This record gives sequence, structure tokens and C-alpha cells, in this order.
Amino acid sequence: MTSAERYIGWRKSSYSGTGNNCVEAGLACEGPDVGVRDSAAGTAGPILKISAVHWAALIAEIKEERYIGR
Repeated sequence: MTSAERYIGWRKSSYSGTGNNCVEAGLACEGPDVGVRDSAAGTAGPILKISAVHWAALIAEIKEERYIGR
């Protein structure tokens, strides 16, 4: 099983444009983890593994716009 196959339901960020600077996230087949990858690299690129708890915290902070202008 490849790294990309360890995750299901890959979704592209709703903020991704038509260029190649897009991020995708997928749920781990086993365990409560989320995989994050560069969609331009596809299945051959590296995957950042984040726990579901930390992923939820990151998304909450992004929605609160904590990272704008940093």
C-alpha cells in the first residue's frame, strides 16, 4: 500500500484556485489521522500526517483568521 492509499476521501481546499498551489486533505484508513498533501505532486508527493485533534484545532484557528498577515 502506498502512502496515498493509506488515506481516503482526498478533498481539495475550497480556497484553491486554478494554479498549482493547492492543498488536499484525506482521512486515514486506520486511525484518527488526517493526511495533507500538495495536490500538484499527486500521489507521488510527500504526505504530512496530522492527528485529527490537531487538525481540528488548526482548522478552527484558520477560520478565526489567526494566520492572516503572518
